[in-house]
Amino acid sequence: MNRHRSVYRLAVAALLCAVGIMIPMFMPAKIYIPPMSFTLASHVAIFLAMCISPGIALAVSLGTTVGFVFSGLPMDVWLRALSHTVWAVGGSLWLKNHPDTFYAAGSNVLFCGMISLVHALLELAVIFSLYLGGLSGMAEKFASGGFTAILLLVGLGTFLHSSVDYAISLLVWRPIRKVEGISSIATAH
Repeated sequence: MNRHRSVYRLAVAALLCAVGIMIPMFMPAKIYIPPMSFTLASHVAIFLAMCISPGIALAVSLGTTVGFVFSGLPMDVWLRALSHTVWAVGGSLWLKNHPDTFYAAGSNVLFCGMISLVHALLELAVIFSLYLGGLSGMAEKFASGGFTAILLLVGLGTFLHSSVDYAISLLVWRPIRKVEGISSIATAH
């Protein structure tokens, strides 16, 4: 039984990685306004992985980073994607200990807000590090917008983008959590 469960988890992780890689590569709704990029649903695979386990959340967030690398977007985009590992694992650990988070309106909204805030702060840290570090043309790339544009585009933009993708994930998770195989491996019932 444990071997079957492990294989099933691996298969689900691989499928979510594939979805997470394909979305940034092929999604037609990509908006890139340096230093920010928006790809609708790019976080959905990560949010779904968070419901299954911290290990799968880590694997899928690393997999989605690969998708951004292969999509041809600049280094700042995939470094921001790499920062997803932190909130994905943290959120998954929370869900593991509080599996009913998705099913009570108040805790659901609070969880979305906290994950989106941490997500935005991590992406701001990446962009400000690149901007202040003067890494190969990054300062010039972001100089036209300055700090205010970075705060609005990256900070507020990421918060809103994360919240929208969270809502999409919730719509997907609620029906699939009832699938027998998924329910047996998921930490968020």
